[in-house]
Amino acid sequence: MTAHVPPVTAAVRRGPMLAVLLTGQVMASMDGSIVSVAAQTIRDDLNAGGAAIQLIVSGYLLTTGVLLVTCARLGDILGHRRAFLLGLAWFTAASLLCGLAPGALVLVLARIAQAVGAALLMPQVFSLIQVHWEGAARRRAIGVYSMVLALGVALGQIVGGLVVGADLWGLSWRPAFLVNVPIGVALLVVEPRVLAGARSEGGPRLDVAGVAALTIAMTAFTGPLIFGPEYGWPLWCWVSLVCGAALLAAFVRYEAKARQPLLDPRAVRPPGVKPGMAACWIIMGCYTVFLLTLTLHLQSALRFSPFEAGLAFVPYAVGFGSLSLSWNRYHPRLQRLLPLLGPLAFAAGAATIVVLARDRWPGLVSVPILAFAGAGHAAGYSPLIAQVSSLVDTRFASAVSALNSTGPLLASVTAVAGLGSVYFAAPASADGLVRVMAAITVLLVLGAVCAQRARTASPPSAGTSAGTSAGASAATGG
Repeated sequence: MTAHVPPVTAAVRRGPMLAVLLTGQVMASMDGSIVSVAAQTIRDDLNAGGAAIQLIVSGYLLTTGVLLVTCARLGDILGHRRAFLLGLAWFTAASLLCGLAPGALVLVLARIAQAVGAALLMPQVFSLIQVHWEGAARRRAIGVYSMVLALGVALGQIVGGLVVGADLWGLSWRPAFLVNVPIGVALLVVEPRVLAGARSEGGPRLDVAGVAALTIAMTAFTGPLIFGPEYGWPLWCWVSLVCGAALLAAFVRYEAKARQPLLDPRAVRPPGVKPGMAACWIIMGCYTVFLLTLTLHLQSALRFSPFEAGLAFVPYAVGFGSLSLSWNRYHPRLQRLLPLLGPLAFAAGAATIVVLARDRWPGLVSVPILAFAGAGHAAGYSPLIAQVSSLVDTRFASAVSALNSTGPLLASVTAVAGLGSVYFAAPASADGLVRVMAAITVLLVLGAVCAQRARTASPPSAGTSAGTSAGASAATGG
């Protein structure tokens, strides 16, 4: 097992360390949506076919989803800091290759390479926070982390629209990738001083059989979800989905008996962890499909430009960010109620804006409504993931990180595939948006139910300053 690392000391300054980790996280999170905005420009410039564009946009998501659990485990083996740096360097180099790609084939391969770096980088961020922070400091760090994680997609749309629309130096879509290079190089330069004490000794071996089983299962399950809507859900998609689900179930059974499991099942044994994780996944899936369908409605029905559509979500981002950064200062009783109230507030705010925006954008009226929805999203996610992480011993940090990275991604892909099809099947954009919102409301109520189960199953100290020690004893005894 990975050796226990004490909390952050003077050797690892909290602010700069968190800034480095989260800057790497936001680069990787943004790159999924930044390319969606640039897709048409890339298609025109490289004369790329529809299949190539689909691989450029969705291949990143598919590769990342398949590799996240394995890369989280590599953090235990290599050390979380070393794995983060390797992923950051790989991602930066692949971003340069993307920006210089002379044709569609090179760009497809570079995007897959970029996804490998992102998959290695992202799980280490949460693992390092879990290992090196405790108590109130961890709650604050997780609040900032969850804000970055959730808003990366929206920020990618804004940055993508701005960069592509500006046509910087006549480079068209290329700066959307090249922007990562100076940021990545700067992080690699400052890292030796900032993360000097963030070391963890490797120890366990990689379960090769588990890696193979999970890779096949995830590919079989996520591939149809990503490509199925584009190709009209042919028979192979349904066969692959069923096989993928069966293989994932077989993988879970295998992991329960493995000597050095890829995803340690002991991470989810403490009461409250499973329903808490489920609630987090539901909320993130609903957020992704809400963002997608409302953005499509703004552009297709209300004639917003990509950049204008991105700017429309700024109040949402402000509401989310404000509550993510402030919830840990609330009274402990209110902190424990937020995961229950948050999904309901998110549903109410999102449903209101959908009703008002059916035929025209409500202008300034949208600002407080979207801010309220964003705050509800944060209330449902940030305190809950902090509560869940406090229940699990730091020995299982990589497993929690893997679940916290892979679960929302799977939920998002599933929601986009299922509810995206509902949106596109509707006779008009407004009708599709309303139908999707009805489904999101039901799912968010289910998320609130899961959050309540997590709240009643976990000890009252979870997520408060005493939560870490309570979680450690619960996990050890589980």
